[in-house]
Amino acid sequence: MAHAITAKNVWKLFGPKPEQYLANMQGRPSYEKIQADGYIAGVKDVTIEVEHGEMLVIMGLSGSGKSTLVRCLSRLHDITGGSINVDGQDIMSLSEKELIELRRSKMGMVFQSFGLLPHRTVLDNVAFPLEMRGQDRHDRRERALEVIKLVGLEGREEYFPRELSGGQQQRVGIARSLAIEPDIWFLDEPFSALDPLIRREMQDEFLRLQEILGKTIVFITHDFDEALRLADRIAVMKDGSVEQCDTPDQIVLNPATEYVRKFTEEIDKARVVTAAAIMQPHTMPSSESPVAAQATLRELAKTLVNDSREVIPVQAEDGTIVGQLQRQVALDVLFGAD
Repeated sequence: MAHAITAKNVWKLFGPKPEQYLANMQGRPSYEKIQADGYIAGVKDVTIEVEHGEMLVIMGLSGSGKSTLVRCLSRLHDITGGSINVDGQDIMSLSEKELIELRRSKMGMVFQSFGLLPHRTVLDNVAFPLEMRGQDRHDRRERALEVIKLVGLEGREEYFPRELSGGQQQRVGIARSLAIEPDIWFLDEPFSALDPLIRREMQDEFLRLQEILGKTIVFITHDFDEALRLADRIAVMKDGSVEQCDTPDQIVLNPATEYVRKFTEEIDKARVVTAAAIMQPHTMPSSESPVAAQATLRELAKTLVNDSREVIPVQAEDGTIVGQLQRQVALDVLFGAD
């Protein structure tokens, strides 16, 4: 089965004649060399795949290329070089009409600015993309009410945006993007304008929605804690390139570059690393008192400190013993030993 999204050797150059410049490019010039030649590498030779039902979080500092990459994946930007396929379909080959249809039927988008229509109620804001799609009034009202309930805004259907808090406005934006039942959901720093408490609540809500809906999600953030809470995998970007794309525990345990290492050095590894991430093949004859494979070392701290065994069996959700944990290795991660 095709990946939900496949991007191969994608470039997005900004400048006077980007296609010609890319065609004449020699070797692998640095971001600075490209800049000196009068171009900006918004996206620089990125190859990445997103699985169906996966939440891929793209992160990096301001100007690293996060938003540009997502705009390329949804073809809000035309790419300078490379290829992007959505469910096996080359989106660069689509006509404008086909592209509009793809976005209307398959892609949902939520941005940092809520973009709500101030003169429309919550219900009418959420129903708006369905109205644009030509759905009849009864059907779009029914669907809008369904997703309003899903995001926890039942009872506020007739409110106007000005009567809602920031968190509630963002929920309307999320409901609006869900109304079209997208297969793929692009979210560009959707919670960054919210205060920390509401942001945390929205993350919880978002995880609840994902558990129910199982969407394919590409989520942008510059907040590493947010990425760790939400991601199946994290792609760390710098100067238009993806420095590393991996699971959260592998990103913090085995940073691929010095940039990624610095990016993650303040993270409490024990909060991220699971037993499964550092277990070894199972060789123990006994499987008594195992620990859960998906438990973090922080969650296992009491067991690790109090258990005298050198190796501890690791158990999958179905009860199968899948490996063993070297207690000392786990303690070293837990207490930050080098």
